[in-house]
Amino acid sequence: MKTFSNKPITKCLKFAVYLLCSFIVMSYSMTADAKNKAKNKNIPHFSNYIYQGNDPVYNQNPLNPDEFYTPILQGCYPDPSICRKGNDYYLVHSSFAMFPGVPIFHSNDLVNWKQIGHVLDRTSQLKVEDCGISAGIYAPAIRYNPYNDTFYMITTQFSGGFGNMVVKTKDPLKGWSDPYKLNFDGIDPSMFFDEDGKAYVVHNDGPTPENELYEGHRLIKIWEYDVENDQIIPGTDKVIVNGGVDITKKPIWIEAPHIYKKNGRYYLMCAEGGTGGNHSEVIFVSDHPKGPYTPAPSNPILSQRHLPHDRANKIDWAGHADLVEGPDGKYYGVFLGVRPNEKHRVNTGRETFILPVDWSGDFPVFENGLVPMETKIKMPAGIENKTGKEGFLPNGNFTFNDQLNEEQLDYRWIALRGPREEFISKDKNGVYINPLPANLKQVAPTSTLFHRQQHNHFSASVELNYVPKSDKDLAGITCYQSEKFNYVFGVTKKDKKYYIVLERTDNGKSTLLASKEITLNSPVTLQVLANGDDYSFSYSTDKSAFINVGGTVSGDILSTNVAGGFTGCMTGLYATTDNDIKL
Repeated sequence: MKTFSNKPITKCLKFAVYLLCSFIVMSYSMTADAKNKAKNKNIPHFSNYIYQGNDPVYNQNPLNPDEFYTPILQGCYPDPSICRKGNDYYLVHSSFAMFPGVPIFHSNDLVNWKQIGHVLDRTSQLKVEDCGISAGIYAPAIRYNPYNDTFYMITTQFSGGFGNMVVKTKDPLKGWSDPYKLNFDGIDPSMFFDEDGKAYVVHNDGPTPENELYEGHRLIKIWEYDVENDQIIPGTDKVIVNGGVDITKKPIWIEAPHIYKKNGRYYLMCAEGGTGGNHSEVIFVSDHPKGPYTPAPSNPILSQRHLPHDRANKIDWAGHADLVEGPDGKYYGVFLGVRPNEKHRVNTGRETFILPVDWSGDFPVFENGLVPMETKIKMPAGIENKTGKEGFLPNGNFTFNDQLNEEQLDYRWIALRGPREEFISKDKNGVYINPLPANLKQVAPTSTLFHRQQHNHFSASVELNYVPKSDKDLAGITCYQSEKFNYVFGVTKKDKKYYIVLERTDNGKSTLLASKEITLNSPVTLQVLANGDDYSFSYSTDKSAFINVGGTVSGDILSTNVAGGFTGCMTGLYATTDNDIKL
């Protein structure tokens, strides 16, 4: 009897099973997709962030081809420190409770800067989850040691049990080590590497209680440093400055020391006078890194404290400086300063300025650092101003437009007290902020992406797609100086209705300023507008006509003058499941 092969039947059965499985997988995938979309409707989605600065000083002072603007970094980038390896310059700043910490920038010419990341970008390096905004990371110093081809960043971390610590790397583009905890007290450490291979740490410290002469009396100490074991050498400490330039005049807060070597002599530069209106920079000299140090006959070498209070386009609080040799062979100094608004309040925080330094004599002097500083200076010879182009950071008046959909979030977006990655996810249209059960008034990680306020006159807007489920849910924007001083402008729910709310928190006391019922059939655009001390908050449901909520409010609580601390105001994209604003 003739038999037939069952191969064709088997093939048909396999194909049928394949089709059935594919249909099941596709159906499941579509169901999961639908579920995810439904779920994501309750996760705040932010897109199309537009920040635009419009300070009159830049409109009134356009650049000539051989000029650039100072500050070189606008907004809260305080306590700058700079180092050089060959043609590469690296710049770092204090970051306090911000996460990641210690922003780091690179330049080949001191004019055009790119942010290359953050030095402290892991929880093993940065533990700020339970500290106030002005605790955490203070006054980092970055140094390159040519004798072992290693970069060091030394700082004080007022959180996580660290204290004074150092991290290091062979290449700042490839990340930094975990911290080495250092066995000394005080703040503002810096390092110096001498030609004989020896290394030193200098820092601010307090006198013993029995030797303290007055409030604000501080010391500068030096230790020898063991580069093999990354630790100070016990018993090598020495006080090299007591009080300041002239202790008979009771100088306060001698701090932020750096040592430089030039023509065989050692120069110790420090801040003096406190980081506010009496801030200054002073210089000492010695024939040995451990002293004795003699102050220059003419100190300070940088300050704005003696100038008229009501001068136009005021730059103030200048100090906390660091020096570097520029590409033209001339020295330059980076330092912090502020640009107060028309009511002499500081909302943008301490910013990073730069000036050329004349070191043709025995001591360095900041050029035009003792007269009213101007907003633009001459570029080093042969340099082209490319700020705002080719990936270089902008300065002056500029627009920062971020769709928030890039694979890597722009480095200018930061979180507080914890990693951004713990609460964000992205799609092709923007970023989801998965709300944490914490609000902005708590000293805890919050689900907020912050961008520094960089102008006294600015607008910031973002598109929000979100439907809150209860009165505990809120998403929107914040203008934030600290956990005790901030504005919240966002969308929440009461009963079956949705509302836009504006809340002011002043020294921990919160007040609902205004609310307005809205429908959420489409995304809503939220906007904050600042004209100096006057802030206003508005929304739009059609991306064109904006409706103000709460009128014009004061930016007083967003200033360092009122809120205190060491940071500047930040605009945040904020979400929470612990909303406490009551309608």
